[in-house]
Amino acid sequence: MNFLYLIPARGGSKGLPNKNIKEFNGRPLISYTIDAALTCTSKENICITTDSIEIKNVAESCGVEVPFLRPAEQSTDYASSEEVILHALAFYRSIDQIYDYVIYLQPTSPLRNQSDIKQAIASLRDNTELLVSVKETDANPYYVLFEENQNGILEHTKPSVFSRRQDCPKVYELNGAIYIINVKKFLQKGYRELKMQKFVMDKINSVDIDDIWDFKIAEFLMKSNLSMQT
Repeated sequence: MNFLYLIPARGGSKGLPNKNIKEFNGRPLISYTIDAALTCTSKENICITTDSIEIKNVAESCGVEVPFLRPAEQSTDYASSEEVILHALAFYRSIDQIYDYVIYLQPTSPLRNQSDIKQAIASLRDNTELLVSVKETDANPYYVLFEENQNGILEHTKPSVFSRRQDCPKVYELNGAIYIINVKKFLQKGYRELKMQKFVMDKINSVDIDDIWDFKIAEFLMKSNLSMQT
């Protein structure tokens, strides 16, 4: 099986400016994802898809090549991951390089490591269409999530008779760290129609950076050696 390791890193970021290359524990944030990918494959199978010359330069200083700059229309706040993946696959088809799977690794998950990626790959089945990394959620809708009804009264998001959290069914939350996409099925059906298979990750390694508070928490965990960096 051929795997394309696709790392999306556009230049614009409103929540945390320049977050993909912001210094994280002494290194650009994106470098942690690049390093994890390099322990799993050769640099020829790693693609940084970006619209930013600055990010391109940082990525190349980390030991990978950036084969193209992403067009502006695929780099807006409204551009979907599906568009980004389709654009990258089209580029590789144009140079007669065909991949069976895309491993989509967002730079905002720096505590995700090579072990997580390799275990996710090992979890693939013959019929896997889309494997997504998850964590068991703390916000269980049977226990702690409520919606306001038309009378202004809070009601459980899901009907519940559980008096203890541990009795509730397990519910999983996408952590954004790893997506493995079957290219053939993706091109046939589109991303939203793919059947999802879960890959459960450790809570700490699941930290995803969206804003400055996430950034500080992740950096603290990294500096404290609390993440599973193997």
